[in-house]
Amino acid sequence: MTSWTPYYIVNAFTERTFGGNPAAVMVLDDWLNDDQLLALAAQHNLSETAFLVERDPGVYGLRWFTPAAEVPLCGHATLAAAHVLRHELGVDVPRLQFETLHSGRLTASAQEVGIAIDLPAITFEPHATESEIVAALGVAVLEAVRPVETPWQVVYRLAHEQDVRTLTPDIGRLARAVPHCVIVTAEGLQVDFVSRMFAPQYGVDEDPVTGSAHCLLTPFWAASYGKSSLTAEQCSSRGGRLHCALEDSRVILTGQAVTFATGHITAPI
Repeated sequence: MTSWTPYYIVNAFTERTFGGNPAAVMVLDDWLNDDQLLALAAQHNLSETAFLVERDPGVYGLRWFTPAAEVPLCGHATLAAAHVLRHELGVDVPRLQFETLHSGRLTASAQEVGIAIDLPAITFEPHATESEIVAALGVAVLEAVRPVETPWQVVYRLAHEQDVRTLTPDIGRLARAVPHCVIVTAEGLQVDFVSRMFAPQYGVDEDPVTGSAHCLLTPFWAASYGKSSLTAEQCSSRGGRLHCALEDSRVILTGQAVTFATGHITAPI
């Protein structure tokens, strides 16, 4: 990697400077090795860093790293990447395309308000709630579901929105209880559903706004409500709102993003 390689810090799923979920975005000339990508993500110390390599005009390879590991899908960093390409680098194509290792081809398109990202809907099945999860959360769980394939995230439904908002889980106990990310959710009062997401196993105690979680939450709540268009709020301390649409085997998440900072990596990698 050459010196003075630029990076961007973008807050995704928000229109506020200090809201949403921050992601780092780096557009590389070519892929670095995995240890270098992980070192950069750890240095950024955000829930995810998105790395991009251009393959064709408007087509980019895309990978996501937490400070501790690569993840198979990250929605908010995908939105952040699309925001950087369109609004910082002036890439003017009707639809950005992202080729990923584990989630196939994703797309992003400009909307009247925000950017819509097209992600895979996750087919789910019932999951037996672990007693250690209930103990770590400190609240009753009504039901749980997990992806049929690659269950790296599991949804736990709580009784009330307030249960989600006021939850103070034992993060250390949560990390020891299960190997997967823990998503808690409930029916919303002003939106269709609310959620929070905890991923200490991936080096992220609580993720502020999680696009990939909504690839599971959207079909789950669409089945519950019997409708395909839903409003959602992830009610972390930073918070964020999304519009979620289930279209066959895809989830379309629409949200806004704000560039918080830009800079350059000067250290040789």
